[in-house]
Amino acid sequence: MLNVNRLKDLEVLKDRVYRSLRDAISSLDVYDPGVDLHLDERTLAEQLGVSRTPIRESLIRLENEGFVKTIPHKGAFVVRRSLDQIIDMVHVWAALESMAARLTTQRATDFEISKLRTLFSTYDGSKCEAQINEYSETNIEFHRTIIELSRCQALVDIAENLFLQLKSIRLRSITDPARAEHSIIDHIHIIEALEKRDANGAEMLVRNHTLRLAEHIEQHWNFSSSE
Repeated sequence: MLNVNRLKDLEVLKDRVYRSLRDAISSLDVYDPGVDLHLDERTLAEQLGVSRTPIRESLIRLENEGFVKTIPHKGAFVVRRSLDQIIDMVHVWAALESMAARLTTQRATDFEISKLRTLFSTYDGSKCEAQINEYSETNIEFHRTIIELSRCQALVDIAENLFLQLKSIRLRSITDPARAEHSIIDHIHIIEALEKRDANGAEMLVRNHTLRLAEHIEQHWNFSSSE
């Protein structure tokens, strides 16, 4: 069942309902075969404490953005993409984030880049397995921060929807301790390139890091889409 939080006030209700559903969907382990992908309007309305109208409007909006699919006579379901679709999305992300890394070397301050290093100050690859859940969130924050530090609003806007669709994929892929350890090493090398203002190096390291995610998915994932 989707885990959503009850709304505390009615300010800009439809937008708050939309954001609540979108955030809950992006945090769902969509690729776990045991997860129920069905979105029941009545249940969601009860959980959020609203009528079904803003729920229905939000589901339409989420469908237009690729998070939800409505099947006639069955209802709305969270989209579980095919392997080929996931790989395509990761490749697009590699292009976006690598350009963001290049721009970050040119536009971010030393202090802003230094905050990336503090994200990993408590992590040791040999201890990663015990901290895997915490590291998963740090990993997400790292990639989102690089996009933001690019100071390119057009890139940020384009990346946001894709980032949310990839969130559950990143969270699932990082549960392998060996991959988490390699991920930490990659991130440190990326930070070093950013600190040196090495635009070419940072761009290449970020792109290769993300392409390795695509390779990992191709080699280790085995699932069917909901389509």
